Amino acid sequence: MTALVLLFIASIWAGTQNALAGGGSFITLPSLMLTGMDARAANITSTVALFPAQLVTGFTGRADAKSPPGLSMRALVLISLVGGAIGAVILLATPASLFARLVPWLVLFATALFAWGSFFRRSVDEVEGRLPPWGMGVIQFLIAVYGGYFGGGIGFMMMAALTMTGIAARNAGATKNILAGMANASAVAIFVFSKDVHWLQAVITAIGASFGGWAGALMLRRVNEKLLKLGVVAIGVALTIGLFLRAP
Repeated sequence: MTALVLLFIASIWAGTQNALAGGGSFITLPSLMLTGMDARAANITSTVALFPAQLVTGFTGRADAKSPPGLSMRALVLISLVGGAIGAVILLATPASLFARLVPWLVLFATALFAWGSFFRRSVDEVEGRLPPWGMGVIQFLIAVYGGYFGGGIGFMMMAALTMTGIAARNAGATKNILAGMANASAVAIFVFSKDVHWLQAVITAIGASFGGWAGALMLRRVNEKLLKLGVVAIGVALTIGLFLRAP
């Protein structure tokens, strides 16, 4: 019971985190593992549970969403749906023991990418040209495949890619909330038939994350972006260390 209460509290935090910058699954993944499931089952359950919150978040912040020049939102949604389904199929074919060894590296990769995009990459105005529409489409497809497979860090990746097209950070945040939800939509449609979904934990996580996602979407217009990014990197580093210490 204590683990389930902690899971609910963590889910509220995760939903808020997902709405603001991504990385919510970095919180739900270890929280679900604490209730007794392995890493792959926790990842699948997390994907299913966070999906309702992603719908709430995307709908709440839809007015701020903006697609890159030359690439429609409809095209980005379709790309995300196809990529997410492919990633989900790959995950179901991955042995649980292998996935447990991969998780720390996946989290490390996502954290490093977000840190680079937030603090070390030169701004779009300082480089020659911007990410072209076809480039954004290819990157979004790869991110969606990764999202269907793991999920952790897709918000980081989408934020980095979308800002490279010239979209302001707040607009990119609203757009990635919609696209992350679409990438997970097709994955969830596959995962709901998997025996790895733990439905009690999934429902608890979904309720908490939906509330957090609604609150986070409203906070998106007011939050200090630099402090937000610093907080996201700090969470990613802490979770990476923790997962490596617990890795088999």
